[in-house]
Amino acid sequence: MTEKNLSEKITELRKKHGLSQKEFAAKLGINAQTVSRWERGATIPSAESLLAITKHLNAPSDYFFTASETRLPTEAPKGMESLRELYRIGRGPSSSHTMGPERACKLFQRKHPNADRFTAILYGSLAKTGRGHATDTVIQSTLAPTPAEVIFDTATAVPHPNTLDLQAYKGNDLLGTQRFFSVGGGRIATENGTEADAPILYPLTSFSEIAEHCRTKRMRLWQYVEEIEGNEIWEYLAEVWQTMQSAIENGLHADGILPGGLNVQRKARYLHNLQHIDETAETRENRLVCSYAFAVSEENAAGGTIVTAPTCGASGVLPAVLYYQKDKHRFTDRQILEALATAGLIGNLIKTNASISGAECGCQAEVGSACAMASAALAELFNLSFDKIEYAAEIAIEHHLGLTCDPICGLVQIPCIERNAVAAMRAINAVNLSSFLSDTRKISLDNVIVIMKETGWDMSHRYKETSEAGLANIQI
Repeated sequence: MTEKNLSEKITELRKKHGLSQKEFAAKLGINAQTVSRWERGATIPSAESLLAITKHLNAPSDYFFTASETRLPTEAPKGMESLRELYRIGRGPSSSHTMGPERACKLFQRKHPNADRFTAILYGSLAKTGRGHATDTVIQSTLAPTPAEVIFDTATAVPHPNTLDLQAYKGNDLLGTQRFFSVGGGRIATENGTEADAPILYPLTSFSEIAEHCRTKRMRLWQYVEEIEGNEIWEYLAEVWQTMQSAIENGLHADGILPGGLNVQRKARYLHNLQHIDETAETRENRLVCSYAFAVSEENAAGGTIVTAPTCGASGVLPAVLYYQKDKHRFTDRQILEALATAGLIGNLIKTNASISGAECGCQAEVGSACAMASAALAELFNLSFDKIEYAAEIAIEHHLGLTCDPICGLVQIPCIERNAVAAMRAINAVNLSSFLSDTRKISLDNVIVIMKETGWDMSHRYKETSEAGLANIQI
């Protein structure tokens, strides 16, 4: 166990219990400066001190003494937030690296309207891939016209891989400072968990509970969404669907090179228009679905307006599947909105019980989650049973387990754009397989969501949006 891991574990345990360093020290009968030195890694507590910490804060007795990372048991989720918190409309290229920091800056700026300059310190994945994701650009443009200095700190250990400290100054006086965590899908959290919290609407937090509720009341999954969120959710989902369609159409008409320095050529328009003279129906479906996924993903990479579904980096999967199916089967917009509600319910379950952040759990949490959402949406469009909807979503996640987040140069381009297209086709395949084999399945959706979380925990940080390994090492 390294000193860095030890300091991180002490910090994690203290914050898990919502204690300040002073309160933590008081429980142990020591001074706050000692705790500060432990958490900075400046000194190492004795074995007796470590045992005292585990005793007073109810941690496993071997919490500090195992060679591998030991995770604290997570609290059972109290409920789920609105689909408005999952489907966010905004500019790309990254929900965690641009949309989250943008929201944090707006909140902080409103708190300190008299500041004449700001400082933003980025840590973890935000620091390591922030330049490629244009995090510094979005921070400075959001806080403008007040000048903002952006510092990339890749060395300091932090409790969350997407950590951002904001500081407000007037002259040489520090007006205030606040730490934010960009937790995926454009969402942010604070250290005390109150300022950025969204209200809990959904009391049920597992697919099995929701399906049982729906069977008892003889309703579809989208009707459960309506029951919880009210009729006004349809107006918001209509805006979501319109934005998704616009992203596809804009992407299909755009041409040229994507920004960022990789000189990636936009391919959506080319793929959409390149029809072979004896093209089969299967080839045409593949070409069109992939062109729609490319269109949205390229719009995202170019900083265009998209919908997190559930993230910016995975924003092309769900729109591609729905856009193609609407045209092929002439589904109404209302049917599409019902499918979006069902997809959102699946995304909410993953967000609540695992993660939708690539920096936390790799791309399995982004594109894997998007594929599960698209599978559930398509199964809903075909009016399949709960078992078949569940199995389709489970297949989608199961076959993305362990997927790394290692984009080249930290840009949401290679392999992200192609990955969206592949996942869109996989979603269609998952539904086809589920429609035949749902009676033979052995794994529940709830099980595989937990496995995704555990896989993400075990995955090396080098493969979780840090540009330190994998494809990110390729020089282009």
